[in-house]
Amino acid sequence: MKLVALTYGTEGDTRPIAALCRALMDAGHEVSLLANEGTLGSARSLGVPHAALSGNIKEDLGSLVAEGRGVNATVAGLSRIANAQAESWMRQAVQASDGCDGIIVAGLTAFIGLSVAEYRGIPIVGAGMIPISPTRAFASPFIPPGACPSIFNKASHHLVNWMLWLSFRKATNQARKRVLDQGPRHSLWAGHPMLYGVSPALLPEPRDWPENAKLCGQWLGPADSWEPAPELQAFLDAGEPPIYLGFGGMVGFDREALARVLIDVLEGERVVFHPGWSGLPETSLPDNFHVIGNTPHDWLFPRMSLVIHHGGSGTAHSACRAGVPSVVLPFAGDQFFWGRQLERLGVAAAPVSTKQLSSDVARQAVRFARSAAAKSRASKLGHAMSQENGTAAAVAAIASILESCESGLG
Repeated sequence: MKLVALTYGTEGDTRPIAALCRALMDAGHEVSLLANEGTLGSARSLGVPHAALSGNIKEDLGSLVAEGRGVNATVAGLSRIANAQAESWMRQAVQASDGCDGIIVAGLTAFIGLSVAEYRGIPIVGAGMIPISPTRAFASPFIPPGACPSIFNKASHHLVNWMLWLSFRKATNQARKRVLDQGPRHSLWAGHPMLYGVSPALLPEPRDWPENAKLCGQWLGPADSWEPAPELQAFLDAGEPPIYLGFGGMVGFDREALARVLIDVLEGERVVFHPGWSGLPETSLPDNFHVIGNTPHDWLFPRMSLVIHHGGSGTAHSACRAGVPSVVLPFAGDQFFWGRQLERLGVAAAPVSTKQLSSDVARQAVRFARSAAAKSRASKLGHAMSQENGTAAAVAAIASILESCESGLG
């Protein structure tokens, strides 16, 4: 089968889709990936054919983080990013899907991919790291924790999905007309398969989901022979397992204020610090901080004593799979949701917004992560997740979907 995958977001959005593409290639399929240029390093390292979608997520993300955690701010920020590129993405997706047997679509490219699949008359498979299929089991991950009574959990998913569609609809329909010569779409698409690179050990699969929604497990690339820089290896060898500190693709926050708090809290600790897209703070880092560049989490995290992170789905999964506790300091969007899942499992204290962080609260979270109980629970969770093969489960599901459609059963 010939497939094209579309996604747009941070490294945490693109990396698992690239891993899924690699697994599909290894299963004999022909696959290409379209994503943001700044996040295609994983596709290059995995040998996945790829092309860059227009736009710059690093510049766009700052406004989303600055606006905060509310669902209105999240929807507004996401729609600005996608709407500005809708027509360009549509043209690129049409060209890339020529001769394809199916489209895999994730995140902000969802409505573009759905439109192109409709135009081509080929199957669409939704893929993602954030569960958006409506359920009574939990509220939409984009709803701030505690803001939705449980009786309205399922309604919250429908509400957020409709808010997103209403925010994207005008630009999507304009692109449909200009690029595809298609009429406007008035309602959400429904009934297409949704596969999630989410571990059922971290988030139990809802019992009320339809058959076409599935938690596969984390999507990881094949193990490689990655070697650390000599300086990093020397730092690791020089003492006890250190603390990891990093916030991935987060930008647009008060970097200096956050740095001052964490430098204070981690005084005297051994710290591996990945500044990510935000860059190094102007504040001088103490000698106990060892700065690193992009380093595979599946190699690094098992060598850490705990992981301090923003709560993105990919980083949260990798910390849990490594069997180490977390301190979750979320910025926006679904990060609060994943922080709550780690709290529920007892491998992290309650997540604390970076806008409300104090040294005392951060110390309490570190203290909790270092407790014997948190370490024991993290170890058991890591063992459970290590038994999963999310990419293999997703490849099998996609093959079944395509075969069913090809035989006229889809």
